[in-house]
Amino acid sequence: MSSREDGAITRLSVFPLPGALLFPGLHLPLHIFEPRYRAMVSDAMARDRRIAMIQPRPGAEEGGPPALFEIGCVGRIAEVEALDDGRYNIVLEGLALFRVVRELEVTTPFRQVEAALLPPMPDEALSLGARASLEMESKRFASAQGYAVDWDAVGRLDDTSLVNGIAQIAPFDVAAKQALLEAPDIATRCELIVQLMRFFGRHDGEERVTLQ
Repeated sequence: MSSREDGAITRLSVFPLPGALLFPGLHLPLHIFEPRYRAMVSDAMARDRRIAMIQPRPGAEEGGPPALFEIGCVGRIAEVEALDDGRYNIVLEGLALFRVVRELEVTTPFRQVEAALLPPMPDEALSLGARASLEMESKRFASAQGYAVDWDAVGRLDDTSLVNGIAQIAPFDVAAKQALLEAPDIATRCELIVQLMRFFGRHDGEERVTLQ
């Protein structure tokens, strides 16, 4: 059975988490400890194993939960470990991006939305120059941040996996992460990653520059 139907309107349980992106085909490990999200995992396991990742917009609405960005990614629980105290360790596998149509009024402790699934991004290769620029800037950024990276393994990744993988784990702010998620194609996302690494890489210390 297909895990998606482009343009279909579907009901999704959402996990609003700033800085956490999921892309179709990639995996996101999560430690679930809040009671409302433990309830969400239990509900998902009893139904279709789907949980939708979405970022909340910065700043909470007075007297209510923070507003959500319009675009997120629905994932399927590919692995689950239920701990004795009720917490979960799960791994989500990205299925499809979605656009929020409206938030639903629900009695569950977790939020739910009505959403439209978006078509997959075209499977296009980067130019040799764009790929080289991305790898070069990634090495500079990783060195400046003190990250240990297996660059041989990175070099074996296909363009889509490399670009989306960097976008998913890069330590950028919420606005930057959302811009990466909403990029219309791999080339645009790649170019934006390079720009962001140069931008964030120029600033050190406690005064962190953001795009918000």
